[in-house]
Amino acid sequence: MSLDDRIASRRKFLQFLAASPLLAGSDLAAMAAENPSLLPDPMLWSPRTLDRLIKSPKEAISIFDFEPVMARNVPPAHFGYMASGIDDETTLRANREGFQKFVLRPRRLVDVSKVDTSVELFGIKYSSPVGICPTGGHKGYHPEGETAVATAAKLGNHLMLLSTQATTSVEDVVKARGAPIWFQLYATNKFEVATHHVKRAERAGCVAVAVTVDRSGGRNQETLFRLRPNDTRNCSQCHDRSTISTNNARKPAYDGLDVSGLQNIQSSMMSWDYIQRLRDQTKMKIVLKGIITWEDAELARKNGIDAIIVSNHGGRSEDGGPSTIESLPEIIAAAGGMPVLIDSGFRRGSDIVKALCMGATAVCVGRPYLWGLGAFGQPGVERVLELLRTETRSMMQQMGAPAVKHLVPAMVRRA
Repeated sequence: MSLDDRIASRRKFLQFLAASPLLAGSDLAAMAAENPSLLPDPMLWSPRTLDRLIKSPKEAISIFDFEPVMARNVPPAHFGYMASGIDDETTLRANREGFQKFVLRPRRLVDVSKVDTSVELFGIKYSSPVGICPTGGHKGYHPEGETAVATAAKLGNHLMLLSTQATTSVEDVVKARGAPIWFQLYATNKFEVATHHVKRAERAGCVAVAVTVDRSGGRNQETLFRLRPNDTRNCSQCHDRSTISTNNARKPAYDGLDVSGLQNIQSSMMSWDYIQRLRDQTKMKIVLKGIITWEDAELARKNGIDAIIVSNHGGRSEDGGPSTIESLPEIIAAAGGMPVLIDSGFRRGSDIVKALCMGATAVCVGRPYLWGLGAFGQPGVERVLELLRTETRSMMQQMGAPAVKHLVPAMVRRA
């Protein structure tokens, strides 16, 4: 079969996947668009085929090798929760397409025989600029859950953020990580809940609280809702969504907490005054997660926020917005030297290097390490992080940057 025939055959197969209820809305399905504005990642020219899934983490050539294995292993509703954006999922796709709007400008004849990929945040040094996003419900993907992720983070010395919706306690995760982590906060509309979470995280040894500010309303996770009927399990045994108290009965963060009267984790009443009240409750650093405009970045600086995470929740908060990489330059300009992290859509070392060139302090990933977790548990997470570290280091060498500080704005421009 010729190369053209293989490409045509694979395109037809990917289009079949796009229509499959199992993979609807996932990164795999997004590859199958008839006229994609982003070249499919990376399958149309890859020699491997989807009917030959990797059997161990060591076989993985890129992080994309893990998603189809996770799709096979994980119940449809859990996979759908992980994969979905909201509504038409335009923001989910924009996060990947955004990277194609920027090109790198490598410098030559620089000694990069030794490369320092380390970064420092709040006085703690990490071996890589790749951090771990807070994502909920890890035990829904693998029995070891957040403990497996924390152990993998420890081995690579990565920054880790733990979700309020974690299925493992913050105390156990800090122990598994063997170093301080950041705690992500869903504050809710009941200040006592936020206070409880923050004080517990501080006692556990967390050094920062990342307050999620992009979940102020409901969301239509269409992919999740379409996959639920394909799940043959009795989901009500684990999930009762009538109130936050019953739905979170198995979430350790809510142990011993009075959440009566709360219907969800959204923070529709949050304001800058709310953030100032929260600061009075803790000595931890205050980070805002979900900033995507320069106006809010400027307000964060004026209100004494310690760091920003540029994020659109991986396309899971609002639809129709820009990619985070497109939002990053204006936020860097408004942040006034404040540490700026970024997440949403990062899949390659080149993606990471583009953000670092623009001025990001670190880059966090979410779905990729969940692919690894759902596919192979801790070894899968380890391999995903290893691949991202390797690609980032190689790209730094190509850029002529022996250290992260040598990645500068002049090395990237709009296409």
